[in-house]
Amino acid sequence: MKFEKIALFFREVRAEMKSVTWPSQADLKEGTLVVIVMSTIVALFLSLIDLGFNSIINLIF
Repeated sequence: MKFEKIALFFREVRAEMKSVTWPSQADLKEGTLVVIVMSTIVALFLSLIDLGFNSIINLIF
């Protein structure tokens, strides 16, 4: 009984994976580049904010 449910699950997963529209290689590269660039920008922005707060705290104390 349990094996049948597991087998059914994997059959359903396989059928669902066939209906997935996968991105092209160009779309994948573009999306990856966007994520890397935006992550870098956010990291730099947060680093600047942290540096500013550190400077303010050091002036106060």
